[in-house]
Amino acid sequence: MEEIIKIDSVDRYNKIFGLETKHPLVSVVDLTQATTWPLRARYRYEVYALFLKNIKCGNIRYGRQNYDYQDGTIVCFAPGQIADLEMLENRQPNVQGLIFHPDLIRGTALGQEMRNYSFFSYESNEALHLSEEERQTILDGLHKIQTELQHAIDKHSRRLICANIGLLLDYCMRFYERQFETRREVNKDIITRFEQLLDDYFTGDTPQKEGLPSVKYFADKVFLSPNYFGDMIRKQTGKTASDYIQDKIIDLAKQALLSSGKTMTQIAYDLGFQYPQHLSRTFKKVVGLTPNEYRMQS
Repeated sequence: MEEIIKIDSVDRYNKIFGLETKHPLVSVVDLTQATTWPLRARYRYEVYALFLKNIKCGNIRYGRQNYDYQDGTIVCFAPGQIADLEMLENRQPNVQGLIFHPDLIRGTALGQEMRNYSFFSYESNEALHLSEEERQTILDGLHKIQTELQHAIDKHSRRLICANIGLLLDYCMRFYERQFETRREVNKDIITRFEQLLDDYFTGDTPQKEGLPSVKYFADKVFLSPNYFGDMIRKQTGKTASDYIQDKIIDLAKQALLSSGKTMTQIAYDLGFQYPQHLSRTFKKVVGLTPNEYRMQS
């Protein structure tokens, strides 16, 4: 088994690539300045990382489709993620980016906002693909953070650094939303597939065997990470993927209530609920009536 290199500090990352550490909790990295790097390694990140690859991309696999991108790409990693890195032999890596430790943002406004930057949990094949103008915006953001790191650490440093990191991540969020729009036609195919998978799941006896389906179940079926899949569904439909699944379950429950003489317990079991009370609570929350009230009223 290949050894996993644990990156649990900014300095640890910089030492791997022969870079200088100017701040213990944050670093703007430029691998064109690296003096050493492993050709192949597996890393476990215990820090946040954002990398802009300043190279032309060939064919990138994205779900079941291949896309040809000619601009830079951004990949992000959050603490706990494992990534494989393979460098081209005899070629200096051309990557710029940002590494920061969770302690930097702990207790700050940025720390509270981090969960909203869902792209940190996207897979590498779901990278952010930038236009030249967008790429320059990211480079400008990195430059602002780097400029602040040149100053001696004072009482303003942390707040200013966190504010600039937050601004950089906000731009990434904007660019990802643009990317969802430019792939609207491709994403429609994925939504159609999602709807078909939902129908298939409840057609047979899968619910009785597996229980209620999760967002991850459907994301795996269309070869996307759960976060990217969920963000794409929300952007395209205005609903979360969880709500989409829940709406399907409620529709099926309504059909069963009106077209069969099954008891609530039988209907709940058929739909994959472990306890009929769970279906009753969910139904009342969505419809405003209990299942029995709905059946009688209809």
